[in-house]
Amino acid sequence: MVDQFKRYIQNLPGKSTDRQLLVIESDDWGSIRMPSAAVIQDLQRLGGKPENDPYLKFDSLASESDLQALFEVLTSVNDSQGRPAVLTANSVMANPDFEKIQKNGFEQYLWEPFTETLKRYPSHSGSFDLWREGMDNKIFRPQYHGREHLNVYQWMEGLRSEDYWLSRAFERQMISVSSEPSKMRFGYMEGLDFFSTEEQGNKGEILEQGMEVFRKLFGYTSLSFIANCYIWDFSIEKSLHTMGVKYLQGITNQLVPILDDDGTHRHVYKSHYFGQKNTLGQRYLIRNAFFEPSLDPQFDWVSDCLKRIKIAFHCKKPAIIGSHRLNYIGFIEESNRTKNLAQLKILLKEIVKCWPKVEFIASDELDTIWD
Repeated sequence: MVDQFKRYIQNLPGKSTDRQLLVIESDDWGSIRMPSAAVIQDLQRLGGKPENDPYLKFDSLASESDLQALFEVLTSVNDSQGRPAVLTANSVMANPDFEKIQKNGFEQYLWEPFTETLKRYPSHSGSFDLWREGMDNKIFRPQYHGREHLNVYQWMEGLRSEDYWLSRAFERQMISVSSEPSKMRFGYMEGLDFFSTEEQGNKGEILEQGMEVFRKLFGYTSLSFIANCYIWDFSIEKSLHTMGVKYLQGITNQLVPILDDDGTHRHVYKSHYFGQKNTLGQRYLIRNAFFEPSLDPQFDWVSDCLKRIKIAFHCKKPAIIGSHRLNYIGFIEESNRTKNLAQLKILLKEIVKCWPKVEFIASDELDTIWD
């Protein structure tokens, strides 16, 4: 009862709408994670425990089969307007170029577009063609998640200092073994965190480079953005504003990096509500439902998500479902994809049954409720 009351309170502030709008926001598309099942076994032989981290256990670049299976489920239902479900695919544009970084002796960070990374994976050569097909069919809508899902500055520092697990990850063309302790809170995945004013100042340029790739690959500017690990500060919002970003996706609490006068690094929480404006006129989009079965297979995600959607619609707010890519990946372990897509199909069918007036839209289409 306490949790339900809290959910109502979180949904009350902000712009209301009589339309029953449903958004599915899915992070991490385009980013590398675990290269193969063989690498999991290799890390285990070294004494690591990658099986303890669902992202290492299941997540990888989406294969052709992964995308085909996902698209089949999205098109299995239609909303009140006759439109199938659409996934807002929050995407990073690049990954480290491991070979070039090693050749230059770890002196300089170099990156490659994720479309190049796909070419080196065994079941992925046609994956980007499927991205385009999903976009054409209005079921797969990329939005911007950063140049890469990586704190470049801290990662290079760690590699140069020969951090054990970071080096083992690099040898296997991984960002990190995030199930093992490191100096970074989220295994070097927090791209916009910073530990010095110099590092802070580089973030805008990195984001601009990534947005240029986004525009080149997709032919439009992403109107929304989601920060890696929900960590960013106001300087990021200013940089994104100059790029045309109008919406900042996230959860109720933002993690803001702070550097104290003595150089101490810390995070402070900053709360937001749906539709809240910052001083630049950008609005915050707040996730108020979740579907993450890979993170806890024993939890009833379908029932919980339906309850959260009910509260959102009762409060006249869009239902914005957070659901990371790892839930739909079977390249490492096929049963992960199979089980979760079966649950997603049940969820979508229950949604159109319970709310016949529901409209499936992408994050950047929320623009319409402020017109």
